[in-house]
Amino acid sequence: MTLILPLQILATAIVCLLALRYLLKNRPNAPYPPGPRGIPILGNLFQLNPKASWRTFAEWGKLYGPITYINVAGQPIVILNTKKVAFDLLEYRASISSERPRLIVASEATGNLNIGLIHYGERWRRMRHASDYALGAKISSNYHHVQTKESIILAHGILNRPDTWKAQLERMSSSSTLAMVYDLPPIQSLDDPTIVFMNSFIECIAKVGVPGAFLVDMLPFLERLPRFVSKWKQDAEKDFKKFTFKFEQMFLGIKRKTVKGHEQGASFCANLSENQTQNKLSDRECAWLAGTLYGAGQETTATAMMWFIFCMILFPDVQTRAQDELDKVVGRSRLPSFSDAKQLPYIQALVKEVLRWKPSTPSGLPHQLTKDDYYDGYFMPSRTIYIANLWAINRDAEVYGADANDFRPERHLDDNGNLKDDRSEVHGHFSYGFGHRICVGRHVANNTLYISMATILWAMFLEPQKDVKGNPIKPEVDGEEWNGIVMRPPLFKFDAKPRFVDADSLIQQARDQIMEEVLACPDAE
Repeated sequence: MTLILPLQILATAIVCLLALRYLLKNRPNAPYPPGPRGIPILGNLFQLNPKASWRTFAEWGKLYGPITYINVAGQPIVILNTKKVAFDLLEYRASISSERPRLIVASEATGNLNIGLIHYGERWRRMRHASDYALGAKISSNYHHVQTKESIILAHGILNRPDTWKAQLERMSSSSTLAMVYDLPPIQSLDDPTIVFMNSFIECIAKVGVPGAFLVDMLPFLERLPRFVSKWKQDAEKDFKKFTFKFEQMFLGIKRKTVKGHEQGASFCANLSENQTQNKLSDRECAWLAGTLYGAGQETTATAMMWFIFCMILFPDVQTRAQDELDKVVGRSRLPSFSDAKQLPYIQALVKEVLRWKPSTPSGLPHQLTKDDYYDGYFMPSRTIYIANLWAINRDAEVYGADANDFRPERHLDDNGNLKDDRSEVHGHFSYGFGHRICVGRHVANNTLYISMATILWAMFLEPQKDVKGNPIKPEVDGEEWNGIVMRPPLFKFDAKPRFVDADSLIQQARDQIMEEVLACPDAE
């Protein structure tokens, strides 16, 4: 006994010395970026704001500079608050910064088939290549007819029932995304079974896709526990089976039509089916790619349109200028179209400014380093998580000037009133992300937002309601609500009034014609 104790002490001392030697030998020769001081073991965990993290990140940026380092229970995280550092680390070094942090529950619930979350590897490259082709700038024009129809139905709905504006936007976004992905006709209600199912998928991703939402994501060794004591495993397995069955059913239905030559309309699934061999994708990969695209497109499009309405109520001068441009180019005898886009630079600038001023996902989606890196004299170890604070980057004074916090669509126009060539600034904002992980559906999204905003502003005045004293009731400029990682405006009321005598009837006629076409076009196999 007397001999064993000294041996234990000696062994412990040797282990400690070896560990110390390893740490000293492998210690980086550069410091980590500056950041707030944390507490032992848990680091900065309790300093995070789970509901508005971007606000906290922006404040840290003011205190510590454009790169802020924090440690959350041993996980190094670097916050990027300016365009320069985001481009340097996520664009120019995309080869080592395009990984996603692994979320264990999300991975299991999606079978590692959600392109937005999966490993930056061979499967991701195949899925991304197929998506880039099917949703590229040229191919995206194939969906103009769908987007035009849905913008008319939306304008009709808001003009007649402005009190249901959020539901109208949700319906439009869901219906148009389903049409572009699955070639489905316009859907009239959010109670439609297909929309209900697809929205349950969005809710699932919002639940499992939040870092730290499950203990196993913070303590990965818990993944080794057997299924019968891990409820998350049981739930994830059920979710994966449920979504896979429906996604495959919808994709394979279109694939059969495409093979038989019956698929008439352009759709993402038809494109996947036609190019499946070249893209080297399985049926399951195609099915999940389509389902994931719906989830990403529906949520962000609806949210961007909500912020558009919010901005029009807050800034009536912007609304007036946009409507003056529409009157000059389009007139009042017909509705706006995609052929008008080049002659409507202010409307296009309005789309850019809404996305810049109120990004739907202000903290973006995290990237992860795959190897040690050095930048500006600082060391970032492998597996460091990069968070591009889109809110702060979209308000970077070095890019947008001293008035970066103001809502001004004209910032995207040159002195002659033409749209600036802002290719270097990624669409005039950074809300679509960076590098290899930039939003694959950005061209389609821009088109949907353009025609929807143009049609609404062509048809109606959007005005705040008034209190008993006749004062306008406007939402707070900084008002916001949260739906997972998505930021939306608070619910508010407004009035929608026809802009001119024939506006209501022209919208009604266009909407009636769409409904007649839907009824006259059976879904034949």
